[in-house]
Amino acid sequence: MSLILDHVNYVYGGDTELAVHALNDINLVIPEGQFIGLIGHTGSGKSTLVQHLNGLLKPTGGSIYFNGEDIHDSDYDKKKLRSKVGLVFQYPEHQLFEIDVFSDVCFGPKNLGLSKKETELRAYEALKQVGLEDDFFYQSPFDLSGGQKRRVAIAGVLAMKPDILILDEPTAGLDPKGRDEILDQIAKLHNEMGITVILVSHSMEDVAKYVERIIVMNKGSVLYDDIPKKVFKHYKELEQVGLAAPQVTYIMQALRERGLPVNTEATTILEARDEILRTKGVKL
Repeated sequence: MSLILDHVNYVYGGDTELAVHALNDINLVIPEGQFIGLIGHTGSGKSTLVQHLNGLLKPTGGSIYFNGEDIHDSDYDKKKLRSKVGLVFQYPEHQLFEIDVFSDVCFGPKNLGLSKKETELRAYEALKQVGLEDDFFYQSPFDLSGGQKRRVAIAGVLAMKPDILILDEPTAGLDPKGRDEILDQIAKLHNEMGITVILVSHSMEDVAKYVERIIVMNKGSVLYDDIPKKVFKHYKELEQVGLAAPQVTYIMQALRERGLPVNTEATTILEARDEILRTKGVKL
């Protein structure tokens, strides 16, 4: 279930003097089963890009293909597309509106025309997949904590059984424990279900820990598209566009500059630990 962006451009207010080129000649292939991190400073085009992936926005130039079909052909079924390419917005309250959690998660599969039994089975399964306890099923979603709302919003998309799950800053505003719980759950879903995950994040530590590919956006264009170790090698260039590398990267660079022969490609705490232990006994 691949998603292809072919020379995609998008201009806000294209017929006015205030036109803004939000996307510039984007060429990407999103293959089945990858865990991708999408990073960039505010205004880099990340959110605009992900809203193109399930047809919420239409390119002003170029084409987008899902399974070889142009999603903007006149006879293309956008409803089916959005059941296969699910988007969880940064603010979960934008997606929650029913009187209780279970009804909210039922909304998507119900609108696919599924039977009541199948709809409820999907909703129950999705809520279990995100780790929400049964006690919360019949509470108002607006009475939940921020982390619980995120889980419900993700469950609402999972109940559609998407092939691609897009999460726009799913941990924004959460404490470290809540952030880790959400991301661990997403990683578990990726591993167990094999779905493609696109994680939009400002946290370099989170991206380094979870994803296998990073796409860096800058001024509406793709600046880097590679595995995390290769992207974070460009930490000085990332700083120039308002980003950074994980703190581990800077620590390893500092150790190397002091004479410790560590591999500076380490991007996670565990990798850094192993590298430092490997050089145990080396005198600076």
